[in-house]
Amino acid sequence: MTAAAGSGRRGVRGTLLRWGLPRDPDASRHLTGFLVVTVLTVLVTRGALAATGFPQVGGEGLHISHVLWGGLLLALAVVLALSFLGPVVRPAVVLLAGVGFGLFIDEVGKFVTDDYDYFYGPTAMLVYVAVVVLALVGEAVTGGRHDPVEYLAAGVDQAVAGVAGGFSPRVRSHASSLVERAEGVPGHDEAAGLVATVRPDGSELPDPVAAVSRAVVRFTRHLVRAAWLPRVAVAVVVGTAVVGVGRGLWLAREGGTAAWLVVTLVAGGVGTVTACVLGLLAHDREQAFGWFRRGVLVSLLVTQVALLRVDEWAGYGGLALDVLMLGLISAELDVIRQGRRTASGESGAPAHVR
Repeated sequence: MTAAAGSGRRGVRGTLLRWGLPRDPDASRHLTGFLVVTVLTVLVTRGALAATGFPQVGGEGLHISHVLWGGLLLALAVVLALSFLGPVVRPAVVLLAGVGFGLFIDEVGKFVTDDYDYFYGPTAMLVYVAVVVLALVGEAVTGGRHDPVEYLAAGVDQAVAGVAGGFSPRVRSHASSLVERAEGVPGHDEAAGLVATVRPDGSELPDPVAAVSRAVVRFTRHLVRAAWLPRVAVAVVVGTAVVGVGRGLWLAREGGTAAWLVVTLVAGGVGTVTACVLGLLAHDREQAFGWFRRGVLVSLLVTQVALLRVDEWAGYGGLALDVLMLGLISAELDVIRQGRRTASGESGAPAHVR
């Protein structure tokens, strides 16, 4: 076993590997897709119900809540996940589970109030907090450096699908790259041989989550080629943070608003502005955009929670804007890091990005 493989087998993750629980290198994309579908389901459901006058499905004393359909879709996602081997089924599980959980969590107001109130004021905030907590848990589980054994396991997992249905060129390239990252791990040569012998097949089950993910990455990287756009993104982040602080101070002046909401709005805005200022003072471009990214995350994790409680639709607008800014700033970071790796590889020494 290589030193890199051995270094990854410490602590909790080492225990998980000994138990046969390697992490999927693509798990972050699947989890992101699940949470995005959840949020979209909530927005579409609430918008459709508002547009149709909040009709009740049932009659004669019955009301079939959409939480029931959510539970059925979640159950169907579990059935699919337990029934099929390999990675091909996961996009379907992501979509079904995301829609199911969205329909479920949309009715959280009914289950935290004694009068079964779907229109409970903090519902939007509760939904968002649930999504944020799941995102943080997912990041804690799947984030960080992967052990080479996990790449080997992921490559073999791809081969499971290939043994049955063959490999398209795209999937073969992906499986080969996973196995290559496990070079030196026991079983690497055998796994590479298995991937190489899988028959070619051009057909693939559509993966809308991956297609959207690739399209978003291409779009954001195309946008950041305009030199002015990252600066505009940072200016927008600072501007929205200042607006958040102003909103909090205005609510404090008006009175009648819970103190924790005012404090959260002001603290979140100040935190975002502080991070952006530190980014502007940074001497390194990568470090600067790292601070800008932290500023957006503070807004997402703090400011938007309070804003969704104060004004639901304004909160959704701010949330969408923050997600867009996070995508642009993250794309700029990717471009900077890729350029640094390329320059380092060409010159043999670390390169500094201006």
